[in-house]
Amino acid sequence: MRATVIHGPHDVRLETVPDPVIRRPTDAIVRVVASCVCGSDLWAYRGVRQTTEPSRIGHEFVGVVEEVGADVRTIRPGQFVIAPFSIADGTCVHCRNGVHTSCEQLAWWGSPDHDGIPSDAGQGEYVRVPLADGTLVAAPEHPSSELLPHVLTLSDVMGTGHHAARSAQVGPGSTVVVVGDGAVGLCAVIAARRLGAERVVAMSRHADRQRLAERFGATDVVAERGADGVARVRDLLDGIGADSVLECVGTKESMQQALDSARPGGRVGFVGVPAGGPELPVQQMFSTNVSVGGGVAPVRGYIPELIDEVWSGAIEPGLVFDLVLPLDEVAQAYAAMDERRATKSMLLP
Repeated sequence: MRATVIHGPHDVRLETVPDPVIRRPTDAIVRVVASCVCGSDLWAYRGVRQTTEPSRIGHEFVGVVEEVGADVRTIRPGQFVIAPFSIADGTCVHCRNGVHTSCEQLAWWGSPDHDGIPSDAGQGEYVRVPLADGTLVAAPEHPSSELLPHVLTLSDVMGTGHHAARSAQVGPGSTVVVVGDGAVGLCAVIAARRLGAERVVAMSRHADRQRLAERFGATDVVAERGADGVARVRDLLDGIGADSVLECVGTKESMQQALDSARPGGRVGFVGVPAGGPELPVQQMFSTNVSVGGGVAPVRGYIPELIDEVWSGAIEPGLVFDLVLPLDEVAQAYAAMDERRATKSMLLP
């Protein structure tokens, strides 16, 4: 089959790799119907995260089950499934507590699984899925081509934006600031409104993303950054800052922007993959009573909560995909996101 392999900075190739096979009785084989490029993939693409040898890449995909191992009980051939960005058994204490990204058998797409067997990554034609019953979520039916992009967001960005909002304790009547206008930040706007936020300020410098944020429910847009951005936020929110701030970037600057935008006693929910050395200023947090929560999003636990609203059209997170390319053009999909010509690239076989 064909799959995406990263060789180094700005060097992504589609190559022929071995077809996946059932390696243990809890596995499933999934034919990928759609995958995509994540903003976190760009850390390796840009060389921020070093690639020491050619590696499979991609962690967001949906598809159709082709085959299952003898011990798979809830997933069946022919089902359309959503694969969250981490592999989990669904039964350990951490999964039962809703933190699937801390599963006792946790593994990541493109890396060795819990038994040391290499796992396929998502940007390819087929994937061997370990722990299929715990990892995969079966959809109600096969989605239409129009619904497909929205369903694909459940593998990562919609659930991650939702985790930011949950971690920041967004609730009815909240005032919210979203730091970051990538796919996760835009989905965080959806999540904040869905949880009852009365006012949502999207921090964005890009006109196309500003328009999409407003379509998703942002009531205000702030283009300024740093002290000017904080001043503008406070002007909009009665001079005190936001109840909840959703940090969806992962840099030192974005975290500081988030902390400075929260009101005293407010809360920051962070989901941006850390890069560029973000650290928490404990003295500031102590002085302002601003608390911080979040981390890598356990999206597997959120899919059942979100899937019905995606299926009904109540939310349309798939609008974050503004570039759709065949898998053959995966290198262009990466370049477009790296150069900010695309918010998020979707790949079709």
